[in-house]
Amino acid sequence: MAFYEVYSHPALIRYKTSVCTKATLFLVAILCLTYISPLLVAYRSQGFWTKRSTYEEQPVVRYRYEALLVAATSPLGDHVTWSTFPYLNNMLGPNFRIPAVSVREEDQNQDGKLDLLIFKLQLPLRADEQVYSVQLLLTFSYQLHRMSTVVMQTLAYVQHSSSVPGAKLFIGGDLRLQQRAPLAHRGLNNIYNVSVIDGSSPFVSSYDLENIMRSYQSRNLTTVLSCPSPVWTLGRAEGSPFELSAEIRYPLEVISYRPGFWETIKLAWIQYVSVLLIFLWVSERVQRFVFQNQVLTTVPVAVEKLHLS
Repeated sequence: MAFYEVYSHPALIRYKTSVCTKATLFLVAILCLTYISPLLVAYRSQGFWTKRSTYEEQPVVRYRYEALLVAATSPLGDHVTWSTFPYLNNMLGPNFRIPAVSVREEDQNQDGKLDLLIFKLQLPLRADEQVYSVQLLLTFSYQLHRMSTVVMQTLAYVQHSSSVPGAKLFIGGDLRLQQRAPLAHRGLNNIYNVSVIDGSSPFVSSYDLENIMRSYQSRNLTTVLSCPSPVWTLGRAEGSPFELSAEIRYPLEVISYRPGFWETIKLAWIQYVSVLLIFLWVSERVQRFVFQNQVLTTVPVAVEKLHLS
């Protein structure tokens, strides 16, 4: 006669022992190995506590209509200067020139944030003057809002020189954020929301490019103009101005920050549990072998039937 299974249910066997036995010591040891070892493995594998993370954000950038231009008109160091700062202009004397300037900012993808600055300048020159190098500072307001709120004033530094006098200079590049330290994950950071160039100062040293750049580059947060290929055009016609064109883009930035407590715990917990599952599987098999085969003396209790509801 053939037999077939008509019903099944699990059974439970309990193994009991007193407190001061080898079985108790084994159980304590196996529990410590099961739950502490994954923590050590995850910690020693690097990256358990996340100290730095990144995110992407399109910054809110606006040109502040502040500029300072220095153009060398001879290899001997003669120069002409123009700025938007009245105190400096009053001190320039015959070196001061008033250029024709046009500025336009564009939101190319219509997302409510500006993406591009188009800056054009025509610098008038005398017949005996030529331009051998150009230095230009443009200031911006710069804001981030996704994690911590960053409000600051920054600048773009345009510089190019040549042994041959030029007629035009074209600069096209990205205004990139530079960090020396990660940002906080929340809060307000406005320590650099001050003028990069002190336009209210009556002292010439306040407008010296070396002093301005030294002070600016000591900051933890700055912007730098990434311009791989400036175009220097030769052959300026007599009586025509020197032309400078700059197209400065405001790109999407990858920003470094310090994660908060809950984000750190979340990432650490995921690593711990992923290793713990392996140790739980091994621990359960070891305990089953030890107690079922009575490697350590215990008292099995009568089989209890588990009725599943």
